[in-house]
Amino acid sequence: MGVCLRWRGLGLPLPGFRRCELHTVHEASVPTPPHWLAERLGLFEELWTAQVKRLASMTQKKPRAIKISLPEGQKVDAVAWNTTPYQLAQQISSTLADSAVAAEVNGELYDLERPLETDCHVRFLTFDSPEGKSVLWHSSAHVLGAAAEQQMGAVLCRGPSTESGFYHDFFLGKERTVRSSELPLLERICQEIIAAAQPFRRLEVSRDQLRQLFKDNHFKLHVIEEKVTGPTATVYGCGMSVDLCRGPHLRHTGQIGALKLLTNSSALWRSSAAPETLQRVSGISFPNTELLRDWEAQREEAELRDHRRIGKEQELFFFHELSPGSCFFLPRGTRVYNALVTFIRAEYAQRGFSEVKTPTLFSTKLWEQSGHWEHYRADMFSLKPPGTNGPDISQSGHPARCPKDALALKPMNCPAHCLMFAHRPRSWRELPVRLADFGVLHRAEASGSLGGLTRLWRFQQDDAHIFCAPNQVIFLVLQRADFLCLFKFNTGS
Repeated sequence: MGVCLRWRGLGLPLPGFRRCELHTVHEASVPTPPHWLAERLGLFEELWTAQVKRLASMTQKKPRAIKISLPEGQKVDAVAWNTTPYQLAQQISSTLADSAVAAEVNGELYDLERPLETDCHVRFLTFDSPEGKSVLWHSSAHVLGAAAEQQMGAVLCRGPSTESGFYHDFFLGKERTVRSSELPLLERICQEIIAAAQPFRRLEVSRDQLRQLFKDNHFKLHVIEEKVTGPTATVYGCGMSVDLCRGPHLRHTGQIGALKLLTNSSALWRSSAAPETLQRVSGISFPNTELLRDWEAQREEAELRDHRRIGKEQELFFFHELSPGSCFFLPRGTRVYNALVTFIRAEYAQRGFSEVKTPTLFSTKLWEQSGHWEHYRADMFSLKPPGTNGPDISQSGHPARCPKDALALKPMNCPAHCLMFAHRPRSWRELPVRLADFGVLHRAEASGSLGGLTRLWRFQQDDAHIFCAPNQVIFLVLQRADFLCLFKFNTGS
């Protein structure tokens, strides 16, 4: 009963009490709230109350005046740990206060309700800016995560914004998946959360408190151990949902004027343990419904020009589940592909490039040396060579020992071309050295982000690198820009 009262008090749908309205023969019954949801919220509320008291005490005991610089040179007075960017926006105009989604404070993205701490320059962000879109879409991902927790008992993993919207990855168990028929129900719960205008509350906690908050979520515990390097980190509460996040976020969910869930797919969680299959739901959101309608109209027009549809209708290429993320070029598509390669190859030759071929498989030592392994290994296909525990093999013209370290399929050609350039001493008279490569690349993109020929596991690109002297850089950059313009003119891209 206590959990139900708390649920009702936060303006959230009561699981089980609305089943007659939302249930269909294809939808799973609404579960009762997971026990950890209420426990986590209870701890969050205790920590939030302590933080509010601490900030109030700081303001009352040591009020400190600070100077705020606004755009166009305006300066205003404020009080440290008390005045917020939202209060400043209200002083400027009610329109700005309503349309702003976040602030930039001395170059750092800031919640509108987060108190300012020192003298600073403040700039307000709206949805019209790339940063503003990212904030609104990131907050929308949190709304989706909250809906998945409430409706499905999901264990949240990650919920970022993207260049064109947002998604949330979550775990439902080894056998449970998200069906397309469940998206309308999940979207309806998102809209109820939005209608409730639930505030996003930023809370700073210690590492021990983080572990306690997320003791029932092994994904978050892994992130805490791997990514949280300082003594504290931030979490955001929204309704009953609490998530580990840097922010910033909207003031409240009501700033999301329109939200639409688009697709469901699977994704992989990669860690030191065995990979786990996650469920990914993606969506789009806007400050108002008019922008959503405009986006839907543009999407319909884009679908008519979608290369995946054209490729299928004109029998150019296809994809198959037995080779995920890889394209099968049919005879017509192969002719188009070869024509493009022939065109690029001729232009490379005319501009002094030498075509080379490099291996596909490399020791991970190369990627460690280049820096890719540290930042990119989750997106690389790696494997152990066969017989690594067996005797060393020596063959003429090959290294005397088999590699004992892991191997990885190359996701880019840069380190291979560097090896090729450095394989013998070079004279300055050889510069510039121009190398071109049409080799096969592999990138372990999340399955949910694969899309036609634009995001693949296996692909080829007209990749080239130039090794030159410093005094040759400007001329070579201009030459490459001319090459790019020529290609765009000839292909109509």
